[in-house]
Amino acid sequence: MAAVFLSGSMMRLVVVVGVRLRVLLGILPGIVVVAIGNVNAEPRQVQASQGSLDAALIENRKESLGRQLFFDVNLSQNRTESCASCHAPDKGFSDHRGTGAASAASRGDDGQSLGDRNAPTASYAGFSPVFHQTKEGVYKGGQFWDGRANTLAEQAAGPPLNPGEMAMPDKTSVIARLQENSHYQAAFKGIYGEAIFRHADDAYAAMTDAIATFERTDFFSPFDAKYDRYLRGEYQLTPEEDLGRTLFFSQQFTNCNLCHQLRTLPEQQEETFSNYEFHNIGVPANTALRVINEVTQLDQGLLNHPDVEDVVQRGKFKTPTLRNVAVTAPYMHNGIFKDLRTVILFYNKYNSRSVKRQINPETGDQWREPEIPETLSRKELETGPALDDKRIDALVAFLKTLTDKKYEHLVKP
Repeated sequence: MAAVFLSGSMMRLVVVVGVRLRVLLGILPGIVVVAIGNVNAEPRQVQASQGSLDAALIENRKESLGRQLFFDVNLSQNRTESCASCHAPDKGFSDHRGTGAASAASRGDDGQSLGDRNAPTASYAGFSPVFHQTKEGVYKGGQFWDGRANTLAEQAAGPPLNPGEMAMPDKTSVIARLQENSHYQAAFKGIYGEAIFRHADDAYAAMTDAIATFERTDFFSPFDAKYDRYLRGEYQLTPEEDLGRTLFFSQQFTNCNLCHQLRTLPEQQEETFSNYEFHNIGVPANTALRVINEVTQLDQGLLNHPDVEDVVQRGKFKTPTLRNVAVTAPYMHNGIFKDLRTVILFYNKYNSRSVKRQINPETGDQWREPEIPETLSRKELETGPALDDKRIDALVAFLKTLTDKKYEHLVKP
């Protein structure tokens, strides 16, 4: 395919919303004009000179390229780590490689470096809006726990150059690895233009765009969980699951959907179970992890975002999707909890006066204090009555119904 590459600071490459062809190999005839530059806005659009068909074809080729890049360990310093290492497709796009306290975070390409945060699932990540502040002053969206990457493409740009992750020294080194592969050379030139490798910044932006395009496919967000099938009349919830559903969407009992609902109304299709806002829910520091990774500073959360300076945002983290939550342990931004039921009990402690409910079942000790208590979201956390074991178990049962069909075999009874 002949292509013309345009570069400009005011232009951006975005994904076509339309027909998706699953696998397309080879070079197709036609001339496609692709603009690349500012990749900070989502969703993305491709400008095609021969209409929507060309756009759909180029989109499919980008998905195919992005898939290969996602699994390519050669984009890391020691050629041992890929995107899929920390976001394993067979494990709900989460990292299950570690053991013990080290399982709370991800190892780097050197096999030694250990992060301080739990790798969030890449499932449904494409639905998070571009990082922004609403007219009410509420921060929303972005990627990573602190939203510091505005878009999926920006997120994909981070790990290859992070010394604690894939550890490549610079963009030029990454592009040199790409050019070792003749298939990559042909694919990049066919999609982004013959001149794509002239400038490392342009080629790097194209690489992250292709990865982001792949991450927005149905492979990451099939919407085929039991809950989705229930909404389509294809599955009947068990009495326990149905009770959990009622509790989850209830303003009277749990208020879960105050933060874990994207759509305007409850129980709409293609719900991602996150409003992508930021809150401090009082998670304690993961001291066991920090003994290993030797991190001493507090995790400032949203305040780590380069565009956020308001100290009121300290300790706030992005509300994660609950899709595949039953198979993506450990939980919270620092991986401090191992079991899904523990997470429900953690929330329940704010509303219970029972001595029993003030004990962390995983440690046998009292729940520890928040890492940053000053900005705790008390209003949201202290709304609603305490739940008994029946209702706690029902919520867990409902959350399990949010598991994609391909992961249902991983759900523990």
